[in-house]
Amino acid sequence: MANFDLSGKTALVTGASSGLGRSFAKTLSGAGANVILAARRVEQLQALRGEIEAGGGRAEIVKMDVTSDASIEAAFEQAWQLMGPVQIIVNNAGVAATKRMLDRDEGEWRQVLDTNLIGAANVARAAAQRLVDAKLSGGSIINIASILALQSALGVAIYAASKAALLSLTRSLALEWGRKGIRVNAIAPGYVKTDLSKEFFDRKAGKLIDQIPLKKFVDPSDLDGPLLLLASDASSWMTGSTLVVDAGHSLVFEA
Repeated sequence: MANFDLSGKTALVTGASSGLGRSFAKTLSGAGANVILAARRVEQLQALRGEIEAGGGRAEIVKMDVTSDASIEAAFEQAWQLMGPVQIIVNNAGVAATKRMLDRDEGEWRQVLDTNLIGAANVARAAAQRLVDAKLSGGSIINIASILALQSALGVAIYAASKAALLSLTRSLALEWGRKGIRVNAIAPGYVKTDLSKEFFDRKAGKLIDQIPLKKFVDPSDLDGPLLLLASDASSWMTGSTLVVDAGHSLVFEA
């Protein structure tokens, strides 16, 4: 039977202060991992750490702004001091943008790319560099993308471009780091209602549900299985892969 047990491993989740990040951290802890909760708003991580500890898990908090190299490096240094080698990285931190290109704001464009793409790349690099320097194999980096990386929709060009680039980055890093024992994969969720996507849902939920074959939006818990697969030894021969979890939405995607 596949081994989904993460006991003895340490996982770091970016953007853990809300939405999918909170769910991912609790899922990893439930599978036995020690969890590093990383976000800019560390005060919002206190309650999550309490929930994990109340469930018998162990969690620590580090402040990380993924748009800052210095912040990333400092956070990983602190994480290794607190819990030792970080073998599992969930690149979840992200921002949305729902403007059409003719209405785009230059600052918004850069913020989305700096967070969703460049930030994820720099987090992955910092994690991989430490594993390589310590001569440790078995690392798993999981990038959280979106079905908008695979299909088109109106009004999300900036966000979709950042997530499509993230999938390309996933494949490139998988190729580059495979012989160093580091796997890099991605999850592309369908529409999940979180704080990040609330505005989008409020405008389009009624139309969207009619397009989805399984007639449901994705719940954060629907990502538990794919997350544990990619984080654990159950996927030891998977790298460069993208798991689409969208209730079939991308099969009939319409703008």
